[in-house]
Amino acid sequence: MERSQLKQTKRWVVKIGSALLTNDGQGLNIEAMKKWVAQIVDLRQQGVEVVIVSSGSVAEGMQRLGWQSRPSALHELQAAAAVGQMGLVQAYESEFARYDIHTAQILMTHDDLSNRKRYLNIKSTVQTLLSYGVVPVINENDTVVTDEIRFGDNDTLAALTANLIGADVLVILTDQQGLYDDNPRENPNAKLISKAQVSRKDIEAMASPTGGALGKGGMYTKVMAAKRAARSGTATLIASGREESILPKLFSGESYGTLLIPDLEPLTARQQWLAGHLQAKGKLVLDEGAVEVLKNSGKSLLPIGVKQVQGTFQRGEMVVCYDQSGNEVARGLANYSIHEAHKIIGLPSHQIESILGYVDDESLIHRDNLVLSE
Repeated sequence: MERSQLKQTKRWVVKIGSALLTNDGQGLNIEAMKKWVAQIVDLRQQGVEVVIVSSGSVAEGMQRLGWQSRPSALHELQAAAAVGQMGLVQAYESEFARYDIHTAQILMTHDDLSNRKRYLNIKSTVQTLLSYGVVPVINENDTVVTDEIRFGDNDTLAALTANLIGADVLVILTDQQGLYDDNPRENPNAKLISKAQVSRKDIEAMASPTGGALGKGGMYTKVMAAKRAARSGTATLIASGREESILPKLFSGESYGTLLIPDLEPLTARQQWLAGHLQAKGKLVLDEGAVEVLKNSGKSLLPIGVKQVQGTFQRGEMVVCYDQSGNEVARGLANYSIHEAHKIIGLPSHQIESILGYVDDESLIHRDNLVLSE
């Protein structure tokens, strides 16, 4: 994709981070929010459907509760999110109401996207809201989330949202100009990368591994989000939210920020869902033959090709497959629990029934429930 083609796109996910939405932790920056809302209205007038992924609830809650630094205790973070979410949603609703546009709040956890039925329900809900001209505002449900079911940062949530709705473009607005070949906070000679293919291995090394005091994501999480978004053929733009009228400028093809181009074959909708599972319940170590079959033949994983199993998984739960050097090869839904898998690994499939007393499937992971790792 070239920048000139951005004018032809019809569906955007716009992620706005905490550093932009708040006054250095002192509540929401309402004046800045007014500008972004006006820009999103501009996009809509040019035929673009927009979904917002918004940070800011914890920072707003901290301000309302009089806290000067981000807490580390989970229950305090949840309390801050619960308080702050009220102000965040109220601000978006009030600003969009000036243009007679309705907004909708959608709070999600990783569990919501891991469950296939809930995943499809969320997809249908967002599609319906867009068809009625509503602007969905999506955030992680920090008031109930735990470490086991959290996305980790809203960059990841934004990428999975792009996969969910088949967005053409993911825009990640940050307090940096874009992706540099070195950390610009430490190296004043660092150069901005205007465009790159998302498959480039070196762009991960260029990204800073840490973010600011308020946000959880640094540039590294934005690069990884771009790679996730590419699963659905979504292009990613990383740009400064402090640039005046940045969204219309990006839409018109002006050279701001970094454009990361999806240059890999898009995954099917089901493969995107499988690849979006961030937490796995088990680990399988494969022999060389099984690795070769998965990578080159597109076949199911049979028990005979598995050397070790670890974890606590049940039938239908996500497991990750590794080669014997520890490299991730694939991930998928197990047809057997770990207790059953322990008994049948390394053996031909025709022995499953005699060992277990039944057979659900001849494979440990069926090819329809398996996706290769990047």
